[in-house]
Formats: sequence, structure tokens, C-alpha cells
Amino acid sequence: MTAPPLPDVILEPIVRLALLEDLAPAGDITSDSAVPSAAALHAVLRARQAGVVAGLDAALLSLRLVDPSVVVSVSLGDGAAVEAGGVIAEFRGAARSILMAERTMLNFMGHLSGIATLTREYVRAVAGTRARITCTRKTTPGLRALEKRAVRLGGGINHRFSLADAVLIKDNHIAAAGGVRAALERAQSAAGHMRVIEIEVDTLAQLREALPLRPHCILLDNMDLDSLREAVALAGESVVLEASGNIRLDTVRPVAETGVGYISVGALTHSAPRLDLGLDVD
Repeated sequence: MTAPPLPDVILEPIVRLALLEDLAPAGDITSDSAVPSAAALHAVLRARQAGVVAGLDAALLSLRLVDPSVVVSVSLGDGAAVEAGGVIAEFRGAARSILMAERTMLNFMGHLSGIATLTREYVRAVAGTRARITCTRKTTPGLRALEKRAVRLGGGINHRFSLADAVLIKDNHIAAAGGVRAALERAQSAAGHMRVIEIEVDTLAQLREALPLRPHCILLDNMDLDSLREAVALAGESVVLEASGNIRLDTVRPVAETGVGYISVGALTHSAPRLDLGLDVD
């Protein structure tokens, strides 16, 4: 799975902030004091466990901002499967520069490759069903664009990027608006023809109330498998159905087999374990 790289206008502020966090206020005093200024290095970025590569664009920009003269050779790009011990990229250049950027590069790649790897596990778990795996807005502040791209690299798809992407009426909106019908009717009267409207329901009774109003999508929140199957039967093909709510790798397959079209999983971004990567000096 591939996804277009993020434009530098989005990526660069994130990477610069990460570098500043590591280098301010005095740079890398360890490398500056212990490593000769003329020392050169050949370093290899390797995976220490199998997974899916993600975050290479952020890692390479980190190095480029530190020292654009370092020569980079990429063996496995973003979205590629890597085996334990597999080489992702090699770097040749000033030792101080490579060491200065090392941790920032590994932080981006370990975190984002972990998200891509976990996403691929979910996608494989539902293979053969109609369900597609999607992420949520439960992301790390400042890293949403990178984390959502990592989900795509793992074979998943993206839910909303922000509150302005689409109308998603959740349980608290329903309570504040005075009910399912009141919330939907207000949203439909306010939204333009290009705005998708989704509403979250917790019960089959709420689903029956929402269906005649024909929202674009209905999110079935924390429903058991019998309720999900009944919801699919009630809705038919009239509306897109999305299941959500504490869905894990060991439970996602039965949810997919109920016939829902989408399954949103917050764990993809908020709980993915880091992929173990290392920078080895030859």
C-alpha cells in the first residue's frame, strides 16, 4: 500500500519542532565534543522486527534539515513490508550530522511504522469481508497528518481529519439537540450539498428513528453482534453503516462478518506499539 508523501509545507513544521525539541538550546554537545568534526560515517537503518515501513519521509527530512550533504540510499520505502533484520536505508556523510538526527529519525519511524503495522494486521483480519478498516481522530496532537498517512500505508482508510471535514453527530450532540430527529433535521438544514452527515446511534430504536431521515452514514456504537446483524438487515443498502467501540484484533473479524461496511478503530493511532528499528554504524 502506498500513499502520496505529505507536502513539505505540512511536514516541515512538524519535523522542525521535533528537531528543536532535541537540539535547543545548544545543539548536540555529545557529538560536538566526542566526535571529530571531519569524521565520516556509514550507517544502516534496519528493522529489528517485521512490520510495515512508515515515516521515512519525516525521517529523511529530519536528516536533510540537519545536513543536506548526507548521501541517502533507500532500499524500502514507505508502505513496504520489512522483515526482521531488513535494511530500510543507508546513510553516508558527516558523523556528527547523522548522530544529531538519529533519535528524531527513529522516533518518527518507530511510531509511524508501528501504526502502519498494526493497521495491516486489522486489514488482514477482515480480509474476504466487505468491511474496511478506518482510523479516528484519537491521534497524537500535532502528528495527525502523519499518523493518518501511516494508517493508509498499512492498508486502512482515513476517517475525518478535523471537525470541519464532515458532520458527525455523536451522543452528546444528540442529547444537546434534543434527540436523533432534532439533531439530524437541524444538521441537514444547515449543511450544504457537499457535506456528508453521519450520526452515531447506540440502540436499534435510535437506528429506526434515523433511517427515514436518510443520513449519508450511521455509526453503530458499541453494539453487540446480534444488534449489528439486525442493524444491517434493517438498513439494507439505504445507508452506509460503520461499527465502532472498543474493537480489538481478536474481535474485529466477527464484527466484519455482520455485514457492516466500515469499522473504525481508535487503537490504530492511540495504542499501536512502536516498531523496533535501529541505526547501526558499520
